[in-house]
Amino acid sequence: MALTVKQQLFLAILVLAVPFSAISGDPDIISDFVVPPGTNATLLDGNFFTYTGMRPLVDSDPPTNFTVTKATMAEFPALNGQSVSYAVLQYPAGSVNPPHTHPRATELLFLTYGTLEVGFVDTTNKLFTQSLQAGDIFVFPKGLVHYQFNSAENDFAIAVSAFGSAAAGTVSVPSTVLGTGIDDVVLAKSFKTDVDTIQKLKAGFPHMA
Repeated sequence: MALTVKQQLFLAILVLAVPFSAISGDPDIISDFVVPPGTNATLLDGNFFTYTGMRPLVDSDPPTNFTVTKATMAEFPALNGQSVSYAVLQYPAGSVNPPHTHPRATELLFLTYGTLEVGFVDTTNKLFTQSLQAGDIFVFPKGLVHYQFNSAENDFAIAVSAFGSAAAGTVSVPSTVLGTGIDDVVLAKSFKTDVDTIQKLKAGFPHMA
């Protein structure tokens, strides 16, 4: 039976969508690595492929604030085109990494010290939680809202996260919703509350320009 024009267009879209979905993420490169603009590739040596920004963490004191030390393409240009990046997360007792997403990458978190309560929410609004101990690994699927919480009252925690992108990006749910100037009425209706409550919540977040 002959296909209609609409059916042919639909099939064509499906055929094109398959390879595009398979290559979503960081684009592939056609060289061994990406040389920064204006750099003579023949002068590159091992220093270009070495990042020393984590050294201060080795002998540092326990953290007093939740801290993220990143090794992304921005800090480590050699990662450009390599579809990988890194972060070390330090959690004082009782601290939280608020709900957020990484729109361009999956996160693989390895807890090296302490304990963490972690969780993410999928697109059906199902919450997946876990209590992690040192040595555990947890995966946060790409683009999903997730968090980490150090519920210990007297001990810190340290985790190392690997990302499947050189620039995973981070979208913080609280600061994005409350600190970017979205109209109070819109937020009040969205959260089924009143404008006064929204304004009190907004007071804790600096507005972005």
